[in-house]
Amino acid sequence: MLAPQLDLIPQPLHGLVEQHWQALAEVLEPLAFTSGPLTAQEFSRQLSCVLLGSDYVAEQLQASPGLLQGLLERGDLVRNYPAGHYREQLTALLEAVNDEAGLHRCLRQFRQREMVRIVWRDLTRQADMRRTTLELSWLADSCIDLALEKLYQEACDKWGTPHSRPDAQGHTQPQRMVVLGMGKLGAFELNLSSDIDLIFSFARNGSTQGGRRSLENQDFFIRLGQKLIQALDNITIDGFVFRVDMRLRPFGSAGPMACSFGALEGYYQDQGREWERYAMIKARVVAGDIAAGAELQTLLRPFVYRKYIDFSAFESLRDMKEMINREVRRKGLEQNIKLGSGGIREVEFIAQAFQLIRGGRDTRLQQRELLNILPLLTEFGMPQNAIDELQAAYIYLRNVEHALQARADKQTQELPADGTDRLRLACSMGAVDWDSFSAELELHRSHVRRHFADVIAPSKSTDAEVLEDVAEWLALWDDALEPEAASQYLTEQGFDDPARSLQQLNDLRSSRTVATLQAVALERLRIVMPQLLMDVATVDNASETLARVLQLIQAVLRRSAYLVLLAENPAALRQLVRLCSGSAWFSDKLTRLPILLDELIDPRTLYAPPDKQALQRELQQHLLRIPQEDVEQQMEALRYFKNAHVLRVAASDITGALPLMKVSDYLTWTAESILEAVFDIAWRLLVEKHGVPQKAPGEPCDPDFVIVGYGKLGGIELSYGSDLDLVFLHDADPNLSTTGEKPVFNNVFFTRLGQRIIHILSTFTAGGLLYEVDMRLRPSGNAGLLVSPLKAFAEYQHKEAWTWEHQALSRARVVAGCPRLTRAFEQVRAEILSKPRDQAQLRQEVCDMRSKMRDHLGSKPGADDAQGVFNLKQDRGGIVDIEFLVQYCVLAHGGRYPQLLEFTDNIRILDAAEQVGLFSAADAQSLREAYKAYRSVGHRLSMQEQSSVIAASEMGDYRAAVSRIWTGLMEPGS
Repeated sequence: MLAPQLDLIPQPLHGLVEQHWQALAEVLEPLAFTSGPLTAQEFSRQLSCVLLGSDYVAEQLQASPGLLQGLLERGDLVRNYPAGHYREQLTALLEAVNDEAGLHRCLRQFRQREMVRIVWRDLTRQADMRRTTLELSWLADSCIDLALEKLYQEACDKWGTPHSRPDAQGHTQPQRMVVLGMGKLGAFELNLSSDIDLIFSFARNGSTQGGRRSLENQDFFIRLGQKLIQALDNITIDGFVFRVDMRLRPFGSAGPMACSFGALEGYYQDQGREWERYAMIKARVVAGDIAAGAELQTLLRPFVYRKYIDFSAFESLRDMKEMINREVRRKGLEQNIKLGSGGIREVEFIAQAFQLIRGGRDTRLQQRELLNILPLLTEFGMPQNAIDELQAAYIYLRNVEHALQARADKQTQELPADGTDRLRLACSMGAVDWDSFSAELELHRSHVRRHFADVIAPSKSTDAEVLEDVAEWLALWDDALEPEAASQYLTEQGFDDPARSLQQLNDLRSSRTVATLQAVALERLRIVMPQLLMDVATVDNASETLARVLQLIQAVLRRSAYLVLLAENPAALRQLVRLCSGSAWFSDKLTRLPILLDELIDPRTLYAPPDKQALQRELQQHLLRIPQEDVEQQMEALRYFKNAHVLRVAASDITGALPLMKVSDYLTWTAESILEAVFDIAWRLLVEKHGVPQKAPGEPCDPDFVIVGYGKLGGIELSYGSDLDLVFLHDADPNLSTTGEKPVFNNVFFTRLGQRIIHILSTFTAGGLLYEVDMRLRPSGNAGLLVSPLKAFAEYQHKEAWTWEHQALSRARVVAGCPRLTRAFEQVRAEILSKPRDQAQLRQEVCDMRSKMRDHLGSKPGADDAQGVFNLKQDRGGIVDIEFLVQYCVLAHGGRYPQLLEFTDNIRILDAAEQVGLFSAADAQSLREAYKAYRSVGHRLSMQEQSSVIAASEMGDYRAAVSRIWTGLMEPGS
């Protein structure tokens, strides 16, 4: 005989369980356990646990004696349902229904049975929290959609079928309702006794056809919506299905019950409030016309997710939280685990803040389920331990919520005050008593409170001295100081040109742009400016830095979300000032592309450059989020990736966090990652159009194409404004064709591939261009083929190439493409560079080329100050002298010393030349030091947007050493 198992239940609760058990005696007596997944003992244990936690289940089992037997026989208490189970079961039950009363009864009895099962599995932990919420959401979806389907047919029979207005050809389209599920239903996070928040819509206005009388579509769908609400929400003798809340629709309770897509889009575009953006994050089409619903969500997405980084979300969420806090205090809801401090809502706000801020740019954040969002936040600056604590807290709090609601099927999140109810809750949560449960709950809530404060409500300094400083700077910005006092204050604070700085502030304040700003944008500017001025005062070139930063402020005034970004992130504002102080190039870059301000927020990524593999993975992840057919968006993603990483490396360069060689490595790796991605995109587009080139009849290429980098790219020495010297090679039979429906000869395919690569790289878009491309180093220069077969390239290098082209080849390497063809190119390169050469003739040709370059590109001797300046790159003793010395050594001695051919960068070739005795240790070290010094100064000048011409005295020692070594090796008789 079945008996309650009380060994794990506290003594004060034994009577409660036994009372429920006795009330169910007639239900339990006929149960048999001869077969099936549950033994009698395990069933008794589970039932005791369920009766402890849920009076509702006890009542339902008593009211429907056959319910429990059916659940046991089908094994439903111990198994997960597949996704379509509820719909399948309810469809079968509704086949026998032929009126509204029958529909109401069927829905409610179906819901009761399934709720008993769900509560049972939740309290016995056979289903975890996510499984419980998922199945509850599936249950709601099925009830809403199948009820709507039934009611729609009845409505059409009565009033006719709604159609759109006739188009130009006189055609109309039948219209169906779209039901948006909001909140927890939309996110598949429905709780045990939740309202369902719905919005009703339809695609197009029009009227019904075929009924006894015609109705406007809106009138039809309002009536249909009312019928649906009654079917779900009305309380009958069988209870209810789901409580329906329609207050999230446009204009709330005062708005129409259903409106067209156009009306919805217009409302959100013109009148949508920030809290409605927050609500719309979780919106999902749960019933009705699913295809039309997808169109609706596409229309509404720009309202929810802004293309730019939108830090104004912090303000709105903070305002919402303060409104909730006032409600909590007014109603005494401190013990509410949803709305109270450290509750469920705060976890949701943290996730949704990031979704609203960054979801327009990162589509992964457009997911609805909170537990899918939290793990992504480490990429946006949240520590992993914070994510772990938030996930654990959220799951725990949702389980507490379920335990509270399971007791009586009531929508409550309030912790009980009664001692017995407290003990029941504690036991349902696996605690031995209320104190231990309360301690664990408080631990989770304290974690949520702390992380919420860090993200949504950062603490404000109340230091009196700081506040006083802010007041002074605010008075300066508000033009509340006399001109003399303002100038004196700026001088005292370290501004080297106070008159210029005051004029710039006055020009900005009185500009037409500021005069026409909305009040909220003006207030944001007023918050940022004092802190900005305080930070500018800390740098050495304060007046110049202010000019640079104000240029950026002017550029973002009409997109004041960027001002919020700076106001919300004081560290980012300090970074901005520091970096603009160090580089005019940096401030110009941000002024042109303020979207990059986001990159300043996290110093972990700003000053910690990734390696090449990490860059490749990051870019791949960016591109995977974009549909393959959306080439325009892929091009924008490539440009953002490049701009973001160039900005990061510049920040590391300006602050000295990266040495020169690492700066060039980072810039080169970025370019290589982009070239690999561009090649993949271009190859896919051409293959989709023409098919795959053939290596031999019936044998597709693999793909036999490489991009060869020359110059700074080949030498791993890219700088910020470098173009890309590229050569394209292939290795496919030009007489064969591609395999597609529109075949072309292989050589045509590869030419178009090269053209497409250049197009993606050099087309100017909103994000700028990726790189300027220089193809003049290909065989025969601009007169040659855009893409050459490797065999033709080798023949040209052997028979026709000039010495300067062989010099350029010493810095060439494959940067993207086929590994097999890469090895073949390296073999050709080694053969060319290893050829025996007459050293005297070679020396003369190298010297002649060097003289021509000096004459055309170096400082002009006739200039008045020619003797006082030094062109870092082209003058005697400069960078090109070192490069030509290295290239001469490779061409003259590469056949004897293969070490010279292994690398393409000057520093490592110099190392190899020293190793084989072509330079003394002292001379090799002098050349290395000079080369690094020149490039370092060149980087610094480019960051300040200055030319590479400096005073000759600055680099006198290096210049003399390089000139001496050049003369000794290249001009021994002079």
